[in-house]
Amino acid sequence: MKVPELPYRRVTIEEVTAVMEDVIPRIQNAGSVEEILKAREDYLKLYLEYATNASLASMRYTINTVDEFYVAENDYYDEIGPKVGNYMVKYAAALLDSPFRAELEQALSPVLFRSMELSRKSMSEAIVEDMVEENKLTRRYSDLMSGMEFCFRGETMPRSTLMKYAKDADRATRRECYEVLGRGLEAHKAELDEIFDELVKVRDRMAKKMGYQNFVELGYYRMGRLCYDQEKVKTFRENVLRDVVPVVARLRTENARRLGIEDYHFYDDGVIIPGGDPAPRGKEEIFAAAKAMYHAMGKETGAFIDLMMDNEAFDVESRKNKWGGGYCTEFAKFKQPFILANFNGTAGDVDVMTHEAGHALNAYLIADNRFALELGCGGMETAETHSMSMEFFAWPYMESFFGADAERYKFMHALESFSFIPYGTMVDAFQHIVYEHPELTPDERDAAWLKLEEAFRPHISFEGMPYLDKGTRWQYQMHIYESPFYYIDYCLAQTAAFQFLMASLKDYDEAFARYLHLSKQGGEKVWTDLLEEAGFPSPFTPGALKELAAQVEALLEKLR
Repeated sequence: MKVPELPYRRVTIEEVTAVMEDVIPRIQNAGSVEEILKAREDYLKLYLEYATNASLASMRYTINTVDEFYVAENDYYDEIGPKVGNYMVKYAAALLDSPFRAELEQALSPVLFRSMELSRKSMSEAIVEDMVEENKLTRRYSDLMSGMEFCFRGETMPRSTLMKYAKDADRATRRECYEVLGRGLEAHKAELDEIFDELVKVRDRMAKKMGYQNFVELGYYRMGRLCYDQEKVKTFRENVLRDVVPVVARLRTENARRLGIEDYHFYDDGVIIPGGDPAPRGKEEIFAAAKAMYHAMGKETGAFIDLMMDNEAFDVESRKNKWGGGYCTEFAKFKQPFILANFNGTAGDVDVMTHEAGHALNAYLIADNRFALELGCGGMETAETHSMSMEFFAWPYMESFFGADAERYKFMHALESFSFIPYGTMVDAFQHIVYEHPELTPDERDAAWLKLEEAFRPHISFEGMPYLDKGTRWQYQMHIYESPFYYIDYCLAQTAAFQFLMASLKDYDEAFARYLHLSKQGGEKVWTDLLEEAGFPSPFTPGALKELAAQVEALLEKLR
């Protein structure tokens, strides 16, 4: 069935309450494992309906954030979501505390029970109203950013369209783009600061109600991290600062000189290739090339792309009142992934067909897994490994997207991807500072961001950039507002993706088979175990990134 035709219905809190208040006592009072598993089936039927319809409401809201019906539906799920989450934690607690737990773990999955333990640590009935407030604040931010318009050279446009000029070959155009961006954001400074102030306060309040020192610990539990903690992430950040930052700074500075740039400014960071970064062909050509690519990769990937295209599972045009980011979601009841993006004529349009399609392919591959509904693909670092690795597995097919510019694209893609690791790690470090010190003022937060810029991206100057030179770049990184502590997952996944790239350059078929095997396992194995199985080192040991940084630098020199 085509995505626009998928039936939607509101799953009410009354419906959820009726099922959960039947299921939970049945588990608590069960006399056998079989009785518990039977109650679990009723829970899964409800969860399937709820997850599918909440996802449909969210998707239809993001494609038009002023659609009154789906605005109301999305508001409804924001309102009841914490209450539903609380029921799910009570359900998990009933299983965790069951006298039959050992037999249940054997019948189901130890990883599933570890996941439930984290969910219990991340939720309490005492914070339900705070979570509702948090949802309203993140929605307010999303609405503000999606409705924001910028006037560039007499034309009014959303930020997603404006940012295509950030990659223009003309330096004056790039600078003007960021000047327009800075002034546009500054006009909304008061509201941006107010929303984030309130988010920090409500998140800190939730953590303290649950007995945590601050939101950092709660934030990690909410991310469902099963194989690493704050100390391991700290080691990763140290690895990045020591072994990746100097290499990126050197590579970007040397590349800027080849572009004729001696004074590297923020508005220079979007262009890598002399004469301008390669631009892909139009939308129809991109879709045709993607279809041919996935069919060439194999039968499974070919069937996947046919499903996506036949079912109109894409929305990629940039327009006013459309959510400004990109994502992949799925409608579990229909086993249908969906991709939203905002094409703007840059190479990022192709990345959508590889990165987001990497997520979608994984959803397709695990749709029939035993625990797909409860565990999904695993942690977000695993999810991003699927997507970022697919970007690199697409390299042999880049000529279909970029023609004679295919090799230039590869150089640009590899350098941008490697440069992302310090930036993404900086986002994570910023969030630790913010939530460890919730009393910081807006100006103090901005100062903290500027200090991190100096440490993680020492080659970039913000001098003369309206508003952005005050340390406000973080305000349009939506994850900081909407998904705290998510961003480090991209960085971790990027290291794994580069490992797959290096393996594919030696033996593409063998590396791709390893990738598919990793993807098909879903959430039944944690990320570090999946890495070990794929033959890759953990990035959490001191010095783990030194060899990878040297390999990437050598590859970039060869590509250049």
